[in-house]
Amino acid sequence: MSQMQNDAGIGQVPVTSIFGVNVSKLDMKGTVAVLERAVASKKPHQVITANPIMIMAALESEENMRAMREAELIVPDGAGVVWAAEEFGDPVAERVAGFDLLHELMKRGEELGWTAYLLGAAEEVVQEAASRLQKQYPKVRIVGVRNGYFGAAENAGVIESIRQAQPDLLFVARDAKTQEPWIARHKHELGASVIMGVGGSFDVISGKTKRAPIFMQKLRLEWFYRLAKEPSRLPRMMALPQFMRKVKKAKKSMK
Repeated sequence: MSQMQNDAGIGQVPVTSIFGVNVSKLDMKGTVAVLERAVASKKPHQVITANPIMIMAALESEENMRAMREAELIVPDGAGVVWAAEEFGDPVAERVAGFDLLHELMKRGEELGWTAYLLGAAEEVVQEAASRLQKQYPKVRIVGVRNGYFGAAENAGVIESIRQAQPDLLFVARDAKTQEPWIARHKHELGASVIMGVGGSFDVISGKTKRAPIFMQKLRLEWFYRLAKEPSRLPRMMALPQFMRKVKKAKKSMK
């Protein structure tokens, strides 16, 4: 099931296909190297941090699937995606969590003098996240900060402010239904080289919420920790057993 996905800005990336979604097989180091080339290219690259819920959403929504297929890079963020690749006999190198990738890109940005823009979450959350990131990575210039609460009437203004800032890295934290489709629709207008949806990362960076302990991450139980902390996520989490059943069924049919 291995393929090579080619892009003029980043070169060839080995991928595994999970229900038509091409997920990168690169480890964290390789992923950062690819995105360093993306920044150097000055061309827009959408990075999707895929989990089972997002893949199931793509199977049910044409717009979400289009965003997946048009993304320049999809990394295996969710433990379920790593598991599915193993089940299909075409494993990825490792889980590349979006939260960790954000920090690795900021570290590389320290060395290369990159700029970053933070878009999303509530105003106090994104401001605190920007403040903490700026202290942690002082050589990365944060050229813009904007909360994620805006509608169609404000869309053009938000895009223009980002385009004028021309960040190397644009991190977007919006709700699950709009995050990836919004990036896909506007990536060529935004003037950013790497545009990555980061979900709830700003909440964790700002201190509003805590990430699962390391041992739970290693056991691939980060989803369970988040559910325990936020029971309201239960309806969304119902996609997980559906995804597992779908993988098992597909594996059986392959045999």
